[in-house]
Amino acid sequence: MDQILINSILATIVISLLSLVGVTTFFINKKIISKISICFVAFSTGALIGGAFLHLLPEAIELSDGLNPFIYLILGLSVFFVLERCLKWHHCRGEIERKIHTFTYMSLIGDGLHNFIDGLVIVSAFAVNKELGIVTAFAVAAHELPQELGDFGLLIHGGFSRTKALFWNFISSLTAIAGAVIGYIMINSFHDITSFLLPFAAGGFIYIAMSDLIPELHKEPKMSKSIFNFILFTVGILLMLFIKLIF
Repeated sequence: MDQILINSILATIVISLLSLVGVTTFFINKKIISKISICFVAFSTGALIGGAFLHLLPEAIELSDGLNPFIYLILGLSVFFVLERCLKWHHCRGEIERKIHTFTYMSLIGDGLHNFIDGLVIVSAFAVNKELGIVTAFAVAAHELPQELGDFGLLIHGGFSRTKALFWNFISSLTAIAGAVIGYIMINSFHDITSFLLPFAAGGFIYIAMSDLIPELHKEPKMSKSIFNFILFTVGILLMLFIKLIF
């Protein structure tokens, strides 16, 4: 097996395991988890917006000319809108014992696509040289750790049990491995695939944050808690900015 593929798979496996950071919450009382889950929502909202505007979209603009990145961004917004409508229609027709917010599934889809792109980016870096691949993998890991913790809290807030949230968050993270493998196969044949997926995923991130998560934050009636949530929202954005500037 080619060394580039081996290094890429090993890197994406390690990054996928970061999604299990939510296991730490199994040692915390469920009532406490319920109270702090909205904090994860606030942080995750900022991280999603920061990731879209500070990471995905700028990289897409560098890779493409003209209006293409913005067209793909709008396409991502549109596709996620249709997906959410289909999920809500399905839930209205079916009977479920426990209400699960549709933004949980949207988050998993968006995160899965984002992780897939991470796999593409990592294998592309290793294709240049091993050193660049290692640095890129480290940067992705630094970005993924807070995001995975936020995603886990988001699923809890949306109605998932801790076990179910941990399982599906991990499954979503495995798409990074698929991205590395498919990227390795396609890297010499389809050079424009990343220039499409980056703004498309950015559109999904923006849609989830603006359409689903921010309305959840507006449900908080107390001004003091709303201010605290806004601070966490800002921290999420600043963390993405910090990672962008440092790495």
